[in-house]
Amino acid sequence: MSFAPRRATVTALVGTVPVGSAHPVVVQSMTNTDTADAAATAAQVAALATAGSQIVRVTVNNDEAAAAVPEIVARLADQGVTVPIVGDFHYNGHLLLAKYPACARALAKYRINPGNVGGKRRDENFRTIVQLAVEHGKPVRIGVNWGSLDQDLLTQMMDENARAGSPRTAKDVYMEAMLASALRSAELAEETGLGHDRILISAKVSHVPDLVEVYERLAARCDYPLHLGLTEAGMGMKGQVASAAALSILLAKGIGDTIRVSLTPKPNGDRTEEVLVAQQILQSLGLRSFAPQVTACPGCGRTTSSFFQHMAEDIQTYLREQMPVWKQTHPGVETMHVAVMGCVVNGPGESKHANLGISLPGTFEEPKAPVYVDGKLFTTLKGDRIVQEFLVILEEYVARTYPAPALVGAAG
Repeated sequence: MSFAPRRATVTALVGTVPVGSAHPVVVQSMTNTDTADAAATAAQVAALATAGSQIVRVTVNNDEAAAAVPEIVARLADQGVTVPIVGDFHYNGHLLLAKYPACARALAKYRINPGNVGGKRRDENFRTIVQLAVEHGKPVRIGVNWGSLDQDLLTQMMDENARAGSPRTAKDVYMEAMLASALRSAELAEETGLGHDRILISAKVSHVPDLVEVYERLAARCDYPLHLGLTEAGMGMKGQVASAAALSILLAKGIGDTIRVSLTPKPNGDRTEEVLVAQQILQSLGLRSFAPQVTACPGCGRTTSSFFQHMAEDIQTYLREQMPVWKQTHPGVETMHVAVMGCVVNGPGESKHANLGISLPGTFEEPKAPVYVDGKLFTTLKGDRIVQEFLVILEEYVARTYPAPALVGAAG
């Protein structure tokens, strides 16, 4: 499958992270701590950044949260964490940014929801936030969400549609209202002085077909960088699958410059899960590489032993645990492909397609496991130490194929 060219022709800089144009799709996430708790929020931001989130958004909903933002950024700097922090504003962002200039300076970007910036004074409040963004040199994401759409605009467009000779469906009008809210807001932001390259847009819904349609329409009408996300995606497998379905369709069309997977975590669950899912979506599409990938067969009647399943899990865990070190010492290792196969039917073939592969014997096959390196038979393992011996081969392959930067320099 060939992917369409990237749609956005504009690059917006969020902190030090370029978004849009020909730049790689950016993974971002959001904290769920009380932002007023600077220590807890900084800890979660650091965890998300370590997992691979390139931009992290925090809620700024009251005085305590706004006052805590500079401390959060300072705590992160003390840890050497430089990930850009985005402030998420609803209802009172114009007041908080004006009242807490240190917060306005510390944030890398402001997110504005045009559906709830303030009733009859909506445009005035919106302009206030934009003026502060201009003053502090910050980009703005105009984030429309169908759960908090501008009701005055929606009512107006519904009334106009009802009077039309051939009215559109209510859902179609709803989508058009979302686009109108985003694009009118972007126009107002530019009129207020914000540069065209300082604006990003999102238009989130919670149903996959609707999200695809909204972003297809939006991409056809503007060249701003677009942030993708299936809002309120849900928990566990449902949230992961729905997000992957929606984002993959759009990314395959060349639509989308940053993504977030909005998973509902289990109570006290790991917030970094959404980062790992977003990375896997991009890596599965071949758009970016974050960690070595493991191909493993699902098993069948020829593999009634669970040995190959344990081995696949052990190798995948090993790769994940090694990545923080390998990222620094073995650049390029994230593109490595490892195959762990359970029997001789597809095992040798899949192993040959991988950088490093092992084809384990099925339940009734001869008890030996050929190992392939870059498509060629390297050795055959037998006995009780197959896993340990394969990991030694893997480590040697990584050291040889992805040498440390210092060794590259020394060799030259």
